[in-house]
Order: sequence, then structure tokens, then C-alpha cells
Amino acid sequence: MKRRSFLKTGLSAGAGALLASRTDAASARSPGADSPIKHSASKWCYSDYSVEALAKAGKKMGLHSIELLNAEDWPVVKEHGLTCAMAYGPESDTYGLRTGWNRKAHHEDLVPQYREHIPKVAEAGLPNVICFSGRREGLSDEQGLENCAAGLRQIMPVAEEHGVTVCMELLNSKVDHPDYQCDHTAWGVELVDRVGSPRFRLLYDIYHMQIMEGDVIRTIRNHHDAIAHYHTGGVPGRNEIDDTQELNYPAIVRAIAETGYEGFIGQEFVPTADDPLQSLREAIEICTV
Repeated sequence: MKRRSFLKTGLSAGAGALLASRTDAASARSPGADSPIKHSASKWCYSDYSVEALAKAGKKMGLHSIELLNAEDWPVVKEHGLTCAMAYGPESDTYGLRTGWNRKAHHEDLVPQYREHIPKVAEAGLPNVICFSGRREGLSDEQGLENCAAGLRQIMPVAEEHGVTVCMELLNSKVDHPDYQCDHTAWGVELVDRVGSPRFRLLYDIYHMQIMEGDVIRTIRNHHDAIAHYHTGGVPGRNEIDDTQELNYPAIVRAIAETGYEGFIGQEFVPTADDPLQSLREAIEICTV
């Protein structure tokens, strides 16, 4: 064999062996072992699975959390070594997405409900609880800000005392949630400023904000201080976050990690594959940076 051919063959073999060893080492590590990002999944996207079944499967694939659960399910995920990174609001809250904190008339109900609910979230060891602005229905953005801030400030002493962050979710009003008021990052950041508490932050849903305004990475870099939690979803369609959609999730998650974020990224896409858990497994791999 000529020297050049020998060297070429030898280098190729050496590189193959090195790659194989690295692959074996990577597969031996738990998913996300060296990543600052903690992985979560929204239960509602897996309606065919019980909380317990999803917790068992999720733990094996590297999940740290199953989120958007009511109180009766918090102990279930805890039994499997997981947490609930984003708790639902009070079950007695009948307002939800359509009519939320942007109407002062609702504060009479919402304030005592959240004051009672937040200590329960803290007792379960959970970090965050979700809330919503509600629809505009003719309400100006300025009045909506004023009303939301007035109501949320009333529950901040309880949130601060118990170390629970109340998170308002940014949703799109173009496709999924017509007329929803907290539909732009700038509006949400202004609300964070007006509430003026470290225990009120935003849930930045990447899917929703791509639809409304795009420029996702720049927005995260500029406003990460106002964000306590992230959700994913493929655009368009809110399905898998793979190469069938337009967002570059590895780059987005790297940008999130570069801000110093050490919280959770919640997978909130609706799987279309025959095996939904395989889609979740692949999403965790995509978001492990």
C-alpha cells in the first residue's frame, strides 16, 4: 500500500473510532446532562397518556417536569422524580384565556383565588403558576395594562412571601386566540415593569410570538429579564419542532442559554407522529444545547 493511501485509510479509521467512542459516551449520559436547560412537557399535548404514564416515560427520556397540571396531579409527577414547572391557576378560576386580569370586575374573584392558590403551589415545591390577560373586547391596550397591573399587584405580596412566580403567557391573537390582549412582547414587558415585583414575569411562548412578531432571538436577548419560562411549538401548525417547520430551535435554545437562563423549556407542540413519545424524545434532543 502506498504511504498516502495508508495514511488516508488510517486517518479515516481513527476518526471513525473516535466518533464511535464519542457517540457511545454521549449515549451513556442522560439527556441534557451538561446543559443548563431543564426539560418539561405540557400534559395537554399528550391526552392519550395518563399523568403517571407520561411521567414514567418522560423520566427515562430526560424530562425534568410535566407542566400545566392541577393540584391533584402534582404528587403524581413528584413520585417519579419530576416537578411541575408551570402550575395551572386556581381550579375555581372560571375566567382563563377569554376573560382574565384585564377587567377590574374580575379582580374580586381572581385576587382571593390566587392568594389561596399560591401557598399551595409553594408547599408542593413548584416554581411558577400561570395567568392570562383575557381578551380586549374593545378595551385599549393602555387600559388593559392599567387593569392587569392593579389586580396583579394585589397578589404579589403573597407570591413574594412564598417564592412563587406568577407568569402571564404571551399568546398569538392572529391564529389561535383571537383578541387576546397579551399578544406582543412589548406589552408584556411593560406590564412586568408596572407590576414591579420579581415574582411577576412572562411565559414567552416561542410558537405564539413567531406568529405575532418574529425576531425571536433578538427579543429573547433584549427582554430575557422579564421572562421566567419558555414554551415551544413548530410554526406553522404547532406540531413537531423538527426540520418540517420554520424555526431554528437549536439556535433559539442556545440564545436562551447564553442569557444565563437555568429554568425550564416546556415542549408544547401537538405531536403528529404515530409515536408521540418519540416526537417528544426528539424535541428534547433538539433543545439540549
